[in-house]
Amino acid sequence: MNLIKYKELFTLKMSLTKNLNEKTIKAYSSDLTHFFNYLDLQNNKRLTSSIILQYIENLSKTHKDSSISRKIISLKLFFNFLELEVKLSNPIKNLKFKFKKEKRLPKTLSIRDVNKLFETLYNCQTSSKTTFAKFEITRDLCIIDILISTGMRIAELANIKIQDIISSEKIILVHGKGRKQRLLYISSMETWENLREWITLRKKYKVPHEYLFINKYLNPLSIYGVENIFKKYRDLSHIKIPATPHYLRHTFATNLLSNGADLRSVQELLGHASISTTEIYTEVSTTRKKVVLKKYNLRNKIIKKNITNQEIC
Repeated sequence: MNLIKYKELFTLKMSLTKNLNEKTIKAYSSDLTHFFNYLDLQNNKRLTSSIILQYIENLSKTHKDSSISRKIISLKLFFNFLELEVKLSNPIKNLKFKFKKEKRLPKTLSIRDVNKLFETLYNCQTSSKTTFAKFEITRDLCIIDILISTGMRIAELANIKIQDIISSEKIILVHGKGRKQRLLYISSMETWENLREWITLRKKYKVPHEYLFINKYLNPLSIYGVENIFKKYRDLSHIKIPATPHYLRHTFATNLLSNGADLRSVQELLGHASISTTEIYTEVSTTRKKVVLKKYNLRNKIIKKNITNQEIC
C-alpha cells in the first residue's frame, strides 16, 4: 500500500470536508509522516495493532502526553479514512489510550508591566524623528494595544484586513480558529485612535493587498513579525520575565474575570469552543478568591480577643 499517496488523499479530504485550517492539516500530515518513518525504521510492512502499540510506547520515551495524544488522534482519523476508502482492517479501532492532561496555568503580565510597556511605546512615539521610525512606532503601538485590548490571538491579528474594520461601530471582525468569526468591540478610545492613526498612515503607501498590518517591504506582517515587535518593546521596557505576545491574551482574560466578567462572556470574547478552556483563567484570577475568602472564610470570625481565657495547656 502506498501510504504517502493515501496520506495526501486523507489531508485533502480533511481540508475540504472538515472545515479545518491549514495549521491543523499540516499537523495531521506531520504526525503521519512521523509514523511512516517509524515503520520504515522497523522495516515493518504490516499495519497491525501491535506495531501501533510499539509506536506509542516508543513515543512515551521522548514526547509529552499532549503530543502523543494528538498523534493518536491523527492515526485514528487516518485509519478510519482507510477503512472507508480501501476497506482496510482498522488496527487502532479497538485500542484505548488514557493520558493525564497536564494543567498549566496561563502566564500573565502584571498591571505594572503592562503600564511599563505602554510607557515605552508612547516614549518611542514621542521621540520618533524619521519617516520610517514614525511608520514603525505607529504600527507597533497599534498592534500591542489591540492585543491587550481585545485578547485576540496573534494569528488572528496578522489576518485582519482593512474591510474587517467596522468604523461606525468601532468593531473588528476576527477570523478565528476553525474558520469561526467573531466581532470584537474596541472599548478604549485611545486604542481606537491608535488604530485610526495607523490606518491613516498606511494609506500613504501603495500597499498591494488588504492586510491591515504590514512590514517595511509592504508585505503582510507575519506572526513571527508580531512576536519580534513584542519582544523588542518587552526588552526596552525592562520586563524581566520571558513574556511572549500570548501573555497579553492571558492578561486580558484574567483581568476581565478579576473585575467581575462572567465566564460565558469571556469565552465568547476569546473565541473558545468550550467553556472548560476558559475556566483555566479562574485559577489565575486571585481577586475573586480574595473576595470569597474575606467574605466566607470561617477563620475571619475567630478573633483572639473573643476567646475565653482558660488554663488548658
